[in-house]
Amino acid sequence: MGIETVIAEIDAEIAQLQQAHALVASSQGHTTNAPAKKPTKRKLSEVARKRIAAAQRRWAAAKQTVKPAVAEAEEKVAAPANKRKLSAAARKRIGDAQKKRWAAVKAEKAKKAAPAKKVAKKTPAKKAAAVKKAAPKNAPAVKAKKAAPEKGAPAATGAATS
Repeated sequence: MGIETVIAEIDAEIAQLQQAHALVASSQGHTTNAPAKKPTKRKLSEVARKRIAAAQRRWAAAKQTVKPAVAEAEEKVAAPANKRKLSAAARKRIGDAQKKRWAAVKAEKAKKAAPAKKVAKKTPAKKAAAVKKAAPKNAPAVKAKKAAPEKGAPAATGAATS
């Protein structure tokens, strides 16, 4: 038996079991796709409702005594409606001071980062020195070639071969 045949048999059995389940459930008055029951509303006793009502009345009475004090406090807070404003000169001084502070912070960062940059600059300087050293090595050979044509053609060929 191959795996495919086993899977086909299992699927067939599942289908048969689902049909059997549907038949049994319908015969007992149950449906498979029954909607969920609504939760029943809690019913309070008359005594409990009276206790809650009394508590609400006490709470309302307590709030009425507190409300005037709260209203006075709110009026006091709302009184200073005229806000003070900064003059243009004061705003400029504050802005200049802030710029100065940030400049100092950036300068500190630059000082801390500067040593790392110096190390990085040293390596290109070594490469430049190596290039300069290579250039003088080529220079004498160029001078020798220039000197050979002045002496004559036969000497130049001899110097080139040696």
